Amino acid sequence: MMVRISRSTLEQIMSLAAASGQEVCGLLLGQPGHVSDILPAENVAPDPHRYFELSPATLLKAHKAARAGGPAILGHYHSHPSGAAIPSATDAASARPDGSLWLIVGDDEARLWIAGPGEGGEVTFTSAMLDIM
Repeated sequence: MMVRISRSTLEQIMSLAAASGQEVCGLLLGQPGHVSDILPAENVAPDPHRYFELSPATLLKAHKAARAGGPAILGHYHSHPSGAAIPSATDAASARPDGSLWLIVGDDEARLWIAGPGEGGEVTFTSAMLDIM
């Protein structure tokens, strides 16, 4: 699968990640196959240096906007400040196999993943391509 994203949107995510010593997170918005915007969220995890949890207020705001005709929530982004841009065991444990996008920033790169069903009901992440415009 290939997902389009503008260079400026990707650079915004990378800048947010680079400016923080903790995991940053937010929502990926747009239409299927095209991330047109992001909505940064406060990381409300108990240990934001190692984990992320999107602010419930941000999630509610995005869902209300989508229901009112705004952009759909395609997934989210987050960073791994001291790790690679691949899903961690914690990511897999907290993910749902719903086809949502997971854009992960780590080691000065961004990689896109899709959370899907694996054998036995667990989540399997499949790598997806970013089409940077």
